[in-house]
Amino acid sequence: MDEHEWIKVFETTKMHRALIVQSILQEHEIESVILNKQDSSYIILGEIHVMVKLEDSIDAMIILEDEIA
Repeated sequence: MDEHEWIKVFETTKMHRALIVQSILQEHEIESVILNKQDSSYIILGEIHVMVKLEDSIDAMIILEDEIA
């Protein structure tokens, strides 16, 4: 398995929500990236994913469950 495998921990259609989630993860020292899969012509089509490294995915999901719920 690739040690740099990334996994989706959050999905939204609004960039500001993805940035908030990324900020929360950063506060907990979890590296994340935003993968924008929205259509450039029609932003209502597609999603924005917040991705973390596989080894951080469980911690990230627990943090987000506590922070966002």
